[in-house]
Amino acid sequence: MSTQEQKPEPDTEPEEPESQEAPVEQRAPASPQQRRMQRKASNLAERERQAAEDEAKLEGDTVHLKVFRFDPEVANKQEPRFDDFHVPLERGMTVLDALIYARDEYDSSLTFRHSCRQAICGSDAFFVNGSQRLGCKTQLSELDQPVRVEPLPHQEVVKDLVVDMEHFYDQMHSVEPYMQQEDLPEGDLAEMRQSRENREKIKMSTRCIWCGACMSSCNIAAGDNQYLGPAAINKAYRFAMDEREDEEIKEHRLRIIEQEHGVWRCQTQFSCTEVCPKDIPLTEHIQELKREAVKKNLKFW
Repeated sequence: MSTQEQKPEPDTEPEEPESQEAPVEQRAPASPQQRRMQRKASNLAERERQAAEDEAKLEGDTVHLKVFRFDPEVANKQEPRFDDFHVPLERGMTVLDALIYARDEYDSSLTFRHSCRQAICGSDAFFVNGSQRLGCKTQLSELDQPVRVEPLPHQEVVKDLVVDMEHFYDQMHSVEPYMQQEDLPEGDLAEMRQSRENREKIKMSTRCIWCGACMSSCNIAAGDNQYLGPAAINKAYRFAMDEREDEEIKEHRLRIIEQEHGVWRCQTQFSCTEVCPKDIPLTEHIQELKREAVKKNLKFW
């Protein structure tokens, strides 16, 4: 019987095909732009993940609103009261968002002012949980419930959350809130130049949006109907401190604000500064105008 001779197996393993990928040390390093794009994509994914988690947590949650109601034209609504609304809570929801939902879904007669929803128009100032706030800027997640929404104090209520702003506007216009310049530069294309330092000085005062929150918070304005108020005095500051106006015009403005019901009525309570939604240092501006008024009346001879 013949036996078939077995061939010995090779000692070496079959060679694997060479990888087409270059060694790590030979790869071209990522450019700064590629690294930025990678970080951007990673941050975006993290934000989307966090947003999804937040939405899941808020699903089914509601916010309890207690809204002031008053309507002098309806017999059974002439007595002020509070109505309760339970609004579905969403991520990033503001007081204004909740009021709009309550009006659109529950009670179409609910009345309040609003416009831009970007803290620019100043029309949606309310008294929220005991403090003057802009509805479009106030996050519900930062408030204790129930969220109590009332009209601005010290103002006549027209209906629900709407107050009469006529007196506030009269005070603002009384300080002549517009640029006045007698000596204009020569030439049609010549500019009225302003230094960077002067622009920085008055920059914060230009942010006023005429919302009336500061006037509503001021105890002096509540007791003195003729007091100009922090908003109007801040507007006077914006122009009195602008170097592009003449000295004579500046003195004219100082005479307006140093009257009996002007800057000297301020008792430096800082309530206006605390509630200002644009972070304007109103009390500081009032004190500076007091100093300017004193210096104007000082004579050394």
